[in-house]
Amino acid sequence: MLPMSDHPDHGVIRDAHRLVVKVGSSSLTGPQGGLDGFRLQALSTALARRAMAGTQVVLVSSGAIAAGIQPLGLSRRPKDLATQQAAASAGQGVLMAAYTQAFTLHGVRVGQVLLTADDMQRRSHYVNASRTLERLLELEIVPIVNENDTVATDEIRFGDNDRLAALVAHLVNADAMLLLSDVDGLYDGHPSAPGVRRISHVTGADDLAHVDVSGSGSQVGTGGMATKLAAAQMATAEGISVLLASADQVGPALAGEEIGTFFSPTGRRGPARRRWLAHASSSSGRIVLDDGAVQAVVLRRTSLLPVGITRLEGRFAAGDTVELCDPDGRVVARGLVGYDADELRQLVGRRMERSARLRTGAPATRPVVRRDDLVVL
Repeated sequence: MLPMSDHPDHGVIRDAHRLVVKVGSSSLTGPQGGLDGFRLQALSTALARRAMAGTQVVLVSSGAIAAGIQPLGLSRRPKDLATQQAAASAGQGVLMAAYTQAFTLHGVRVGQVLLTADDMQRRSHYVNASRTLERLLELEIVPIVNENDTVATDEIRFGDNDRLAALVAHLVNADAMLLLSDVDGLYDGHPSAPGVRRISHVTGADDLAHVDVSGSGSQVGTGGMATKLAAAQMATAEGISVLLASADQVGPALAGEEIGTFFSPTGRRGPARRRWLAHASSSSGRIVLDDGAVQAVVLRRTSLLPVGITRLEGRFAAGDTVELCDPDGRVVARGLVGYDADELRQLVGRRMERSARLRTGAPATRPVVRRDDLVVL
C-alpha cells in the first residue's frame, strides 16, 4: 500500500485531464423504469460543462434495458434473457437520442461505443477499442460507452457496468474515475440502518475489513455496492483515483468537494498489455505451483519452468491466459502459457534440461510462462 495523506485529495477529480464517469440505471430512471429526462439533463449539463472546460470525459452509462421498459409496455425490468435483449434493443436508441440532445444543447458532440466482455478479453479487440476511444477523444467527442446488452448473454445476468467502467479507465489511461450511484458513498452497513457511518476515505483492503456490501442492486439495475468496490479496486490497482458519490451530487463531485467516498491509488500504472492481462483477459485454466515456484514467480519475477508445477486444471492452448496458483489454490499471477495443456502435462515437475523429447519429437526448450508474459497479482 502506498503512503497516503490523512485527507482524501478530491482535487484529483477536479483536476483530472482524462476522466471516466459511470452512471447506473437507477440514477437515470423514474419510479416506473423509464428515463427521467430531468436527471439525465442534469448529468449531461454537468459533464458537458466539464468537457467544454478542456477535460476529456468518457461516460459509461447504463440504462438501455431500463429505457426500453416503457416502449415495450412492461411494468418492471424483465427477468428472462430474450425480453432483456428486446428491451435493450428498444431502449439503446432512446438512451442515445436523449444524451445526444442534452449534450448538443451545450455544443458538445457525443459518440456511441457498445462493448461486450469478449471485446475486453480478446487482445486484438481490446487494442481496437482503445484506438477507437483515443480517436474520439482527440476529435473532442464524448464517448458514451455501454455494454451491448442486445447480444450479450452472461453480461446481462451477472455483469454490470461498474467493472466495464474500470476496464475503460484502463483502456484510456484515465487520471481518475467517478462512480455515480443512488447512494452518496460507501457505508459500513446498510445506509438506512441506524448507527451506520459513511466511510470518507479508503486507502486499501484493510479499510474494508468490516464493511458489509452483501446487498443487491436496485430493481432497474444489476450492480450493488460489491461491484462498485470491485471496480474501485481494479482502478486503484493501476494508479487511478476513484470517487464514489451520488448522481445528484455530480456537480460538487466534479468540483472537487469532499463528498462521497474517495479511493486512493494502491498501485502504479503499468504497461497497457499487462493491464489487459491482469484485469481483462479471460482465464482458460489454472496451473498450480509448488512453494519454490511461487517464490520465484512472485518475488524474483522469473519465468515459470515445468519443474515448479504440481498439477494443471482445465484445457488451454498455447497463447491462452492461465492463472498461476499457490499450493492452497490462491491465484498469485496470470500469464500467457507457452504450451497446450496436453503437451504441458508430459512436463509437469521436470527440469527443462532433463526433459525427454515429447511424443511429437519436439524438445521442451521454452518456459511455461515467460516473465514478459506474466503479471503478479
